[in-house]
Amino acid sequence: MAQQQPSGAHRVVAQNRRARFEYTIEETFEAGIMLTGSEVKSLRGGRASIAESHAGDRDGEIWLLNAHIPEYRGAGVFGHETRRPRKLLLHKREIAKLLGAVRREGATLVPLSVYFNDRGMAKVQLALVTGRKKADKRAAVKERDWQRDKARLLRDRG
Repeated sequence: MAQQQPSGAHRVVAQNRRARFEYTIEETFEAGIMLTGSEVKSLRGGRASIAESHAGDRDGEIWLLNAHIPEYRGAGVFGHETRRPRKLLLHKREIAKLLGAVRREGATLVPLSVYFNDRGMAKVQLALVTGRKKADKRAAVKERDWQRDKARLLRDRG
């Protein structure tokens, strides 16, 4: 019998940890992904990479580009391309908002994570981001180190 996860929990398959350092995150969205059967099987195995991927516009729709989902061995000839473009499923208003921000403000759409929600559906956490300057990255590292040291000091005294 399959073990159910608690409500609201989701199983993360792939994360783009570098994106939180490289970019300033303006807003996040949850999007569905159109996948083939072998892609879902491969994702359930926990093997995917979104480190170099981004989302882009094609004919008024948003697509996930350059995401790597390895082939599923059991698929045989019915397999899939590992880096094919995958359509993201969003509401029309969300698509209009995202495309407007990308076109007007020069923002970028970056996937932060790929996961299965509590209903077992594959989802992407998509972020609307702007690039950080080198000084901003240094400040982020400095702040992170200070928070870590502060927590350590409070824990030791406490």
